[in-house]
Amino acid sequence: MKILIPGLLALLLISPPAVPTDDIRLDVKELTLENGMRFLVLERHESPVFSVVLRYKVGSVDERPGITGMAHLCEHMMFKGTKLFGTTDYEAELPYLRKIDSLAELLTIEQARERNPFYKGSKDKVDSLKAEIHKVQLEETRYIIKDELWETYLRNGGTMLNASTFSDGTQYFVSLPANRLELWALLESDRMANLVTREYYSERDVVYEERRLRTDNDPSGYLEEQFNAAAFTACGYSWPVIGWASDLETMTRLDLNEFRDKFYAPNNAVVAIVGDVEFDEVKYIAEKYFGPIPPSTGLPKIATIEPPQKGERRVKVKFDAEPQALIGYHTVAAGDPDLAPLEIMASILTDGRTSRLHKKMVENLKIAQSIGCGVSSSRYPDMFMFWLTPMGDATLEANENAIYAEIENMKTQPVSDWELQRVRNQLDANYIRMLRSNMWMAFSLSGNDALTGDWRYIKNHYWERKAVTKEDIMRVAKKYFTEDNRTVAYIVKTPGAQMPARPQAVRPRVKGGY
Repeated sequence: MKILIPGLLALLLISPPAVPTDDIRLDVKELTLENGMRFLVLERHESPVFSVVLRYKVGSVDERPGITGMAHLCEHMMFKGTKLFGTTDYEAELPYLRKIDSLAELLTIEQARERNPFYKGSKDKVDSLKAEIHKVQLEETRYIIKDELWETYLRNGGTMLNASTFSDGTQYFVSLPANRLELWALLESDRMANLVTREYYSERDVVYEERRLRTDNDPSGYLEEQFNAAAFTACGYSWPVIGWASDLETMTRLDLNEFRDKFYAPNNAVVAIVGDVEFDEVKYIAEKYFGPIPPSTGLPKIATIEPPQKGERRVKVKFDAEPQALIGYHTVAAGDPDLAPLEIMASILTDGRTSRLHKKMVENLKIAQSIGCGVSSSRYPDMFMFWLTPMGDATLEANENAIYAEIENMKTQPVSDWELQRVRNQLDANYIRMLRSNMWMAFSLSGNDALTGDWRYIKNHYWERKAVTKEDIMRVAKKYFTEDNRTVAYIVKTPGAQMPARPQAVRPRVKGGY
């Protein structure tokens, strides 16, 4: 699932300075600790602040059936504290955690029995065990200091503090005064090495409720989930970042601890620090706080590759909502040379009011209320997606055919010089805007390094996109945009048809989100 981090969109709307992109030099210094943890440092001394993104190279694609949603749930749990933060007495708290684990093991057995059609499980026993776990968690709260890590950041001038989980990665980010670098290292190294997953089952209920609100009862979220399940048959992009409901009901704290110990390790992490810092100081602090943490010895390698699609797939979702559609084509992963022309093609089609499909479908034909498209830059081959909402009585089929007609046109007719230049101008503007923001640069450095193994992909890919030709666009249009490589998902308005909702639970404040 690809998301623009809330609050960062505003950073992209600032007017860029007139700086030639040829003259821009990114003086990024690199550090790799003996345990494999990478640090990327870009010094900027204009103001006494810095932004930092700690990215773990783990997302929903690294899960498996039975524990879908684990990466996102782990993101939530990373704010629950450690042996040092979030508790008045960890040793006194520990027996409660062990008691909860014992009850959860019994609960898992009873849930499996209840779901087995050949065994008449006891719902009363399941409910009784859940109540016992809730009771022990309440008793444990006498030792818990709520939100201590979160509040420590805020009391020390932290802004933009948050976290996010995607298919390919999880990131924790904050901006701080320049003299709080060591505090950041203390807090992050502590929760990397000494996380205590307290309040797990209550937080799992929070995530279940998040799924209910954002997916089960949200037509757009449910449509996207069903689309991905149809489009991917082997790759982990087929399941939702938030996880399937049945997994969120049964994953245990011990399951999460095993997942976290495997992936939340220094040799699976990239840190980007941008702002008023000195590289030598970063090096000293990184070695002091993160250096002693041992690397993970069992990072799994995903070997399953999505097979070629050999026929169009169609999904119709019945929902009491206005019609919507998603149309997707399998494409490539980050680092593939075809990604650049696909991105340019997407900009020409729907980026701005002068784009082809906006002018055609929204302004001229008046069959679309909204139309957009984009191609994902992901760890594994992903999708080029169209999303649309029809206007008034216009049908989804009419909108779909208008898109296909434009794609066929791009296969045989070169785009205009004006269209290509418009997109290149936008590339220049967006590139400069990114460079102006410490936080956006930290996201770009850590993200590109995690996906491709080299932060320099930021600039290399910028020049790849600038070099895209008309012939490149025609070539990728012919290569990827075929009927056999296409998946289409509709929402069909059906009054009264809605996914059954779980009874609403009390929802505490959620830190981060997918």
